[in-house]
Amino acid sequence: MHNVVISGTGLYTPAQSISNDELVASFNAYVQQFNADNAAAIERGEVQALSESSAAFIEKASGIKSRFVIDKAGILDPQRMAPRIPERSNDEWSILCEMSVAAAREALERAGRTAADIDAVIVACSNLQRPYPAIAVEVQAALGIHGFGFDMNVACSSATFGIQTAANAVQLGQARAVLLVSPEICTGHLNFRDRDSHFIFGDAATAVILERADLATSQNQWDIVGTKLVTQFSNNIRNNFGFLNRAAEEGIGAPDKLFVQEGRKVFKEVCPMVAELIGQHLQEAGIAVEDVQRFWLHQANLNMNLLITRRLLGRDAQPSEAPVILDTYANTSSAGSVIAFHAHQDDLPSGAVGVLSSFGAGYSIGSVVLRKR
Repeated sequence: MHNVVISGTGLYTPAQSISNDELVASFNAYVQQFNADNAAAIERGEVQALSESSAAFIEKASGIKSRFVIDKAGILDPQRMAPRIPERSNDEWSILCEMSVAAAREALERAGRTAADIDAVIVACSNLQRPYPAIAVEVQAALGIHGFGFDMNVACSSATFGIQTAANAVQLGQARAVLLVSPEICTGHLNFRDRDSHFIFGDAATAVILERADLATSQNQWDIVGTKLVTQFSNNIRNNFGFLNRAAEEGIGAPDKLFVQEGRKVFKEVCPMVAELIGQHLQEAGIAVEDVQRFWLHQANLNMNLLITRRLLGRDAQPSEAPVILDTYANTSSAGSVIAFHAHQDDLPSGAVGVLSSFGAGYSIGSVVLRKR
C-alpha cells in the first residue's frame, strides 16, 4: 500500500461573469413580459402571476454576488435565458474536454508533472454532455496521457468521491499518479426563469493531481489522512434530463428536466448530516475538531456553510477557517470545494490539518481529511 498526496491543483474560470444586478434585470424583464402577456388569465385566476427578484434577495438567500459563465449574452436575453453553446463536430475537442485540459495544465505545473507521469484520468462532475465516449478518455487523448480513464457522477459530491477513487488507485499500485478533473457547466441545466433557483449556479472546472507520496516532488503537498463517504436517497434535489426523455410521451420540455430542488428541506436535512459525517471522520482519524485549521466546504449556500461549521466548532467560524468563494463563483457544483482549496491553501504551515467536504443530490456527502507536508 502506498501513501497518497495531493501535489497540485488547477482551475479554469470562464472569461465572462454576471452580477446579481445584471441577472435580476434580465429576469425581471421576463417576468414583466410574462405578466403582461397573461394579464387576462391572471385576472381570471387561471394563471399565477410571476414575482420579480432583487439582488438583495439573492445575496441574503445565498451569499452569491456574481457568477462566471460560459455564455453571458444567451443567459441575459429575456427571450432565451439559457447559454448559447454551439455544437461541435466529432472531430473537435468537446467543451468539457477543453475546460478540463485548461485546469489540468495548471495542476500539472503546480505538481511539477507532465502527462508522461500520469497513469489515469477521472472526470467527476454533475452533468456530462454525452454518455460515451467518456470525457475522461477524451481528456486523456488531448493531453497525451497513457493508461486509462473513466467518468463518474455523484452530483455536487463528485470531486470528493473522485478523490477517494483516485487515492484508492494510487494506494493499490494501479497508478503512480491520477488526474482528477471536474468540469462544470452548471448554467446549462439551470432554469433561469425560476425565481427560487435562477441565481444559484456558475461555470468552472477544477483539476487535482493525486500521486504516490514517495514519488512526489512539488513544494506544496497534502497527505490524504483519510476519506469518508455516505449517500442517502432523496428526491429533494433532482434533474431528470437523460436519453430516455425522447422515449416518453411528455418529451423533454417538462420543468424537472432541469435542476429542481426543495431548498428548505435540503437545508434542514443536509446540514446536520454533513456536520455529523465530518465529526465522525475526524474522531476516527484521532483529530480534534479544534485542531482543524481550515474547512474547504462545498460552495452551495453561505448559510449552510455557516450552520455546518457552527455545529462542528460550537461557535461561528472565522472567515479564514472556512473560506468562501461562492460570492464570486456561485455554486459550481463539484468544483466548488476544490476551488476553495485551490485558492486558500498556500498560506497554511507544514503540519496544518484541513477538511475538504462536498455535499449535494443523492443525498451524497464526502469528507477528505488532509495534512500539509
